[in-house]
Amino acid sequence: MNQQRTLLIQISLFIITLIATTLTGAEWIYGRPFFFGENTLGWHEFLEGFKYSIPFLGVLTIHEFGHYFTAKRHRTEVTLPYYIPLWLGGITSTFGTLGAFIRIKERLQSRVKYFDIGIAGPLAGFVAALFVLWYGFTHLPNLNYVFELFPVFKQYGNDYGKFLETSPDYISIKLGDSLLFNFFEQYVATGELPHPYLYTNYPIIFAGYLSLFFTALNLFPIGQLDGGHILYGLIGDRAFNIVSPILFTGFIFYAGLGFFNAHEFTTQDTEMFLELIAKFAAFIAFNYFCFSKITDNTMTNWLIALSVVSVQLVISYFFPTVEGYSGFLAFGLMIGRFLGVYHPKTYDMKPLTLERKILGWLALIIFVICFSPKPFIIIQNLP
Repeated sequence: MNQQRTLLIQISLFIITLIATTLTGAEWIYGRPFFFGENTLGWHEFLEGFKYSIPFLGVLTIHEFGHYFTAKRHRTEVTLPYYIPLWLGGITSTFGTLGAFIRIKERLQSRVKYFDIGIAGPLAGFVAALFVLWYGFTHLPNLNYVFELFPVFKQYGNDYGKFLETSPDYISIKLGDSLLFNFFEQYVATGELPHPYLYTNYPIIFAGYLSLFFTALNLFPIGQLDGGHILYGLIGDRAFNIVSPILFTGFIFYAGLGFFNAHEFTTQDTEMFLELIAKFAAFIAFNYFCFSKITDNTMTNWLIALSVVSVQLVISYFFPTVEGYSGFLAFGLMIGRFLGVYHPKTYDMKPLTLERKILGWLALIIFVICFSPKPFIIIQNLP
């Protein structure tokens, strides 16, 4: 009975997530919500949203079943995937899902098992993402596609991009650069590329980009992420628990770089200064929460947090235009506070075979070519 109930929950979550990502896909394509404002979306647009949800959820599903079947091959008790829907009714933009996860119902005691199960998902999902991107870039629609979505652009013809870049009426999200995505743009695309501000309106390419983005997040070689399992398998327990907190500290440092600029504190406005101090104190507290489990000593954790913030301020003073990507801060908090920076110890430390080592380093290379330092950039022209 419990198994049937669990299966019903898993199927229901998948269906809800499919609907949520389809709704989200339609909103990304047309730039309008279903329930608010004028000219809301309808059934036709909803069906178009499948062009986003099917490839995106397809890659996500292949990723999760890569983990699942590998766990089964190792005779490990594991659940089917649980999907996490996220659609906010068009109030704000989402991707339709926060991903999916499988639950391993026993503690793994083998370094090889952690490695095999950890690497299978990203490798399978990466191959699927390559196919999605290849299809998207080799089946680009002509310029009329843009004019059908945004009739106001038609009067500008091929110069519509100049209008888009200068008009204060449009808020766009520009996709960041990654080595692999740039490769597809330059060497695979067979038609006219979208304007950089309109990639989110091309559902298959956008789904492929998000697949690379989530592949990179999973392959971060930190803690109990897939990349953490891979690096743990490659370098072992002692080395990993030195390298992982260093990488995590660097990640939080980069994410918060430029969030506050030292020159902001020179304001003569007392009210503004006090407000800035309050926000800065909250930022320091946030950093502490990120590092609160990195050691067993509270004072050491505070010292790390304060050191990171101090160096960020010094850099902002001498290089005021240097910025990281604050969008990564929430992910950093999730790792530091909930997932953990360290890896569970295994008793079977049998070293990896040469074939596994090659795959492991290949997976870390995949992380590098998929990773974008600033994956989503909000563009809003000032009037």
